Amino acid sequence: MIVNERVVSYINSLDRGNSDICNIIEKEAIEDQVPIIRKEMGNLLKVLLKLKQPKSILEVGTAVGYSSILMSENMPVDCKIVTIENYDKRIPIARNNIKRAGKEDCIQLIEGDAMEVLKELEGPFDFIFMDAAKGQYINYLPEVLRLMPHGGLLISDNILQEGELVESRYVVTRRDRTIHTRIREYVYELTHNDELVTSIVPIGDGITLSVKN
Repeated sequence: MIVNERVVSYINSLDRGNSDICNIIEKEAIEDQVPIIRKEMGNLLKVLLKLKQPKSILEVGTAVGYSSILMSENMPVDCKIVTIENYDKRIPIARNNIKRAGKEDCIQLIEGDAMEVLKELEGPFDFIFMDAAKGQYINYLPEVLRLMPHGGLLISDNILQEGELVESRYVVTRRDRTIHTRIREYVYELTHNDELVTSIVPIGDGITLSVKN
């Protein structure tokens, strides 16, 4: 945890909750040990959606559809979401959850490898949420930038990896060194790419907010 646990507990104690269907899906995901966004991340997404008022949203990494549904409840009525998922076992669950939430008209789930799907998309997407395989973020970035208009917002989740990102690669367990290196490369690119203005925010498991110039 990168933020004091007592601070997080206090922040979450003020949470007003979400819709019944989101609460149900969240409970099911936790029981099934499916990783979904944390409460504080969900609340930040709500604020960013209200500020940005996007016309189109792209999500890379659907999981069981929780964050897509949460975003759909807080976006403008004429906004659409395209979300990409490659894990066969989660795709039918996500589709069913989207149906349960009554969001089939505004959420389009595309099955397939994110890299291949991104190449086929035309965009533009003025609000992009990256929450997929962290080691692939750096590979997705060129296509993501292509799909973003000027002023578009890119949110990348799980950037600080429970604080491990700040450690030397030799301190990190051998099996995690590749992802550690790739996320560091990604964060460096976000913060040094002239096309972007980026802030690293230590909320949840760490996120980056990047706006395209």
